[in-house]
Amino acid sequence: MLDLEDERLKPVELRIGRGFDFDSFNPHGISIYTDEKDLSVYLFVVNHPEDKSQVEIFQFVEEENSIVHLKTIQHKLLHSVNDIVAVGPESFYATNDHFFANKMLKQLEMLLLQPWCTVVYYSPEEVKVVADTFYFANGINISPDNKYVYVADYFDYVIKVMEIQENKVLHHVKSVPVGSLCDNIEVDGDTGDLWMGCHPNGWKIFMYNPEDPPGSEVIKIQNIHSEKPIVTRVYSDNGSVIEGSSVASSYNGKLLIGSVFHKALCCDVK
Repeated sequence: MLDLEDERLKPVELRIGRGFDFDSFNPHGISIYTDEKDLSVYLFVVNHPEDKSQVEIFQFVEEENSIVHLKTIQHKLLHSVNDIVAVGPESFYATNDHFFANKMLKQLEMLLLQPWCTVVYYSPEEVKVVADTFYFANGINISPDNKYVYVADYFDYVIKVMEIQENKVLHHVKSVPVGSLCDNIEVDGDTGDLWMGCHPNGWKIFMYNPEDPPGSEVIKIQNIHSEKPIVTRVYSDNGSVIEGSSVASSYNGKLLIGSVFHKALCCDVK
């Protein structure tokens, strides 16, 4: 946990309660859900223990700076989960970044580069594919009014805007070109702006070389639902400052940039 209002910017490791297999914990995408009924805070984490694909649900205990493990979710449709966005205490939308679960077939799939990836809706009552034909479904998030889901189609260089239907299926509204390989998406709850950690050179990400590190790029989209969304490059460097930016979150004049290979970077947006 990191408090961006604390000038020391010192991360605090949250303790995980007993009974959770911490040794095999291999976290990937994350999402937070606050229950409006009792203000309970739930942390959803994509976990890949031993190359498996599953989702862990924790409850945040603020007084103790800890999280308590509640549930592990596995399903055949959640075979290659990259990222999730929680929409309830036990429900979420998830991106599958591959069609196959097998490691060798995944490598073949990367060479073929076909639009076979999916978005899945999960709840205790139903699990189903709600959107498909993505080349590489990566980051996912939801609009502040909970009416739209945004998906980063990595190899198509676009953010796809999907409207949530009554049956939870996602209807494609538009694709917004961003000119970069977008990883994760963060949404400003006040403005609705999208902030994305991006990779200007995909080859350097997949063939990482510390002597020639991948660069970083942060892109912001304003007015995404208008006829002319405003796409702005907010930050970029050649990897000398931060390598392989994968996520960017803006709060109160601060921009926190996370990475695949490197440390996090905190900037003043001004």
